[in-house]
Amino acid sequence: MNAQESLKRRARWRVPEIVFWLVAFGALFAPAGKHLLLNEIAILALFALSLDLILGYAGIISLGHAAFFGAGAYAAGIFCKLATPDPTAGLVVAIVAAGALGLATSLLVLRGSDLTRLMVTLAVALVLHEVANALPEWTGGADGLQGMTVGPLLGTFDFDLYGRTAYAYSLAILFVLFLLARRVVRSPFGLSLTAIRRNPLRAAALGVPVHRRLIAAYTLAAAYAGAAGALLAQTTGYVSLDVLEFQRSADVLLTLIIGGVGWLYGGIAGAIAFKILQDVLSSSSPQFWMFWMGIFLVVLALVGRERLAGGVRGLFARMARQ
Repeated sequence: MNAQESLKRRARWRVPEIVFWLVAFGALFAPAGKHLLLNEIAILALFALSLDLILGYAGIISLGHAAFFGAGAYAAGIFCKLATPDPTAGLVVAIVAAGALGLATSLLVLRGSDLTRLMVTLAVALVLHEVANALPEWTGGADGLQGMTVGPLLGTFDFDLYGRTAYAYSLAILFVLFLLARRVVRSPFGLSLTAIRRNPLRAAALGVPVHRRLIAAYTLAAAYAGAAGALLAQTTGYVSLDVLEFQRSADVLLTLIIGGVGWLYGGIAGAIAFKILQDVLSSSSPQFWMFWMGIFLVVLALVGRERLAGGVRGLFARMARQ
């Protein structure tokens, strides 16, 4: 089997994937009141997917991925207030803005060691946070960007209080961007990223343009994070400095750790587990839910995640051989 046939085989859809997405879209018919949580899961899943593109495939460590999430949120919110309330137009603007920011900052982030990258990504997010706080006439400052009135989706579907339209919108965007990411990581470009992550010196010796590949991956991941931020802004009608906080970067990193790094469904699985746990624990123990979440993460890191991820990956591998 040559390399081209191998790539085509890996790109085929498996039964578990089809079932998963059918269930996800079938959740649109879930009882009222569940769609707000489902919408949060879809947005977090897209955000985690964006981080996995650079961490799991390109090997770029980041502690400030919220910079692009927040940039997309603010870009969509400001565009909604000053230009047009059309959500799809705002989404495109957010993707372009976050992608441009990713391209600009990649020149700083991709220099130096992993420790340097950690500090630079964190610094970029902190700088953006202070810039947003210092420009209240544009961002609302500490009070947040208020007064957003998002128009109907496709000019027809209003965003209702129960979140059904919001979930349909977020899930559709997640699915489309997932398809693109799936095609990217299973292409020669994606294989070159894997080679760079494993051994950048060997990849360069084989003729792979390492620096350009990493810049492209970082820009793409930033655009994905910007899309997630835009979805949050548009489906809630509000943007605050919270979208640029370190906690946002930490949450998405924990989400990816829970689901597993280096496979596209890891971010989605992690988002489902993280949000459901957060919802259940905060409802049963409002004062100590973070304590119990921490206990869960410790246990998962020690004994559970590798077995769970290995079992899921084994299922997909068996399906692939059939």
